[in-house]
Order: sequence, then C-alpha cells, then structure tokens
Amino acid sequence: MAHAGDFATRAILGFSEDGSRFAFEEFGRQDGSGFPYSNIYVINTATDQWTAGSPFRVLIQDENASEDDARDQARDQAGNALSVIRQPGVHAATNQQLEIVDNPHRMAAKPYVFNPPTSDSIEFRIEEIPVTPPEMCKDFGETKAFRLKQIFSEPGKATRLLHEDDGVPSSRRCPLSYRFADILTYYPDNGPAVAAILILMEQVGFEGPDGRYLAVTTQLD
Repeated sequence: MAHAGDFATRAILGFSEDGSRFAFEEFGRQDGSGFPYSNIYVINTATDQWTAGSPFRVLIQDENASEDDARDQARDQAGNALSVIRQPGVHAATNQQLEIVDNPHRMAAKPYVFNPPTSDSIEFRIEEIPVTPPEMCKDFGETKAFRLKQIFSEPGKATRLLHEDDGVPSSRRCPLSYRFADILTYYPDNGPAVAAILILMEQVGFEGPDGRYLAVTTQLD
C-alpha cells in the first residue's frame, strides 16, 4: 500500500552496559513504492559517530513483504553490533509525531527517575540553519541544516555546543525542518553518564514530506 508521505516509526534499542554504544531503529513503508524498510543505527556515544557497518539498511522491493520482514533482515545484519546493546536506559522525554508542542526546538527533562525537586534539569535546543540547497533540492523550498546545544541553568555555566552541521549530507535528501523526538539517558556503574537525543527530520518525499530520525549522543556533565 502506498502512502502520501512516509514518517518512519522509531524503536529505541538501548545502550551497551558501559554506555559506550547507543542503538535505535526506524522502519516503515516508502511513500510511492510501498516497499518496507528498516534502518538500524549504532552510535559511539563518546564520538557521536556511527560504529563500523552502521547504519544497517534494508529495503525489500516488494510491496507484499511486511515491515516485520524488513526489520528481521536488518536485525540479522546488525546482529554483532547489537549483541552489546543490553540496557534500555531512561526514556526521559518524548514527543510523538502528531503531538503539538509549544516549542518543538526545546526539550528538557529531569536527569534521574528519583530526583531531588531542587536539582537541575537537562535541557537541549535546536537551531535550524538555512543553507544553500544542492541542485536536486532547489525546487522544494528552503533547505535546512541544524545545530544542537545543551543549556545549563547554573549561573555562569556556558552553553555547550553538541552538534553543528557544516553542510547537509546527501543522505538527508533535502531536509526541510528538525524537531525533538526523545531524550534517552543512561548511567553506567563504571563510566560517565550519557544521553542520546533523537531528532525528527522532515525531508522532501515522493508524495509529501517524509520523516526520518537523527541521533546526537553526548556524555553528560
């Protein structure tokens, strides 16, 4: 079945025991073709870079195949990389695809499940950056990159830049906007606390805007 626009479903796979890896999956059906797909991303949380072999992408060019078929194939491909992903972490904050929020470019949460009421929150903000569109994107509206910052409530503590695009990778296919999806945190027994921030990116699709996910990882101060 073809869809007008294709917003992937996300599945949080979790963290490695030591917090050095984070993994998530996006899956769905392509607009236009109706082909099922699954993409699994495994990220080094210290460097915010994909690990070897990641992402693991599957597209089954058969509209009669199921999303589960694509997901099973992707998990088979990612088996070795996912073997260390054993901890769910804490799902500290989330925005659903259809949820209306006052500010889609700000997300904040308490860092712990059992948290003193006076303790600071963790807060992140997205800034969209208009960029010169590549040739393939010129007819589809303003192309955007983004930067991501961590904001601190502690007086005098500087804002921390977590990510800033120096261009738009071709894999993003004419990105139109970015908004927060999730904050995940994990506190390993032996190692620094880490966070994964998931961002929903709208991009030009075949029959309407498509939605795909990006993740930025960082060690928490």
